Amino acid sequence: MKINVGSVVKANAGRDGGGLFLVVATEGSYCFIANGKSRKLAKPKRKNMKHLSPTDSMIDINDITDKQLRIRLRQLSAE
Repeated sequence: MKINVGSVVKANAGRDGGGLFLVVATEGSYCFIANGKSRKLAKPKRKNMKHLSPTDSMIDINDITDKQLRIRLRQLSAE
């Protein structure tokens, strides 16, 4: 499965391992990910795509706030 902007991914490696994140942008083999808490939408983390696992979920990134992102990711992790 391809990782696109708006995809929800799970971090497999690093300090963020095990968490769900939203892909805010892509650049070559890297993604910029945010979760609204430790990684805000204004300052996402750059992460190698090989350290991420895509999920089937998508979130529209237009007009979303950090709080709305946290709520959506919490709902997805509970499912």
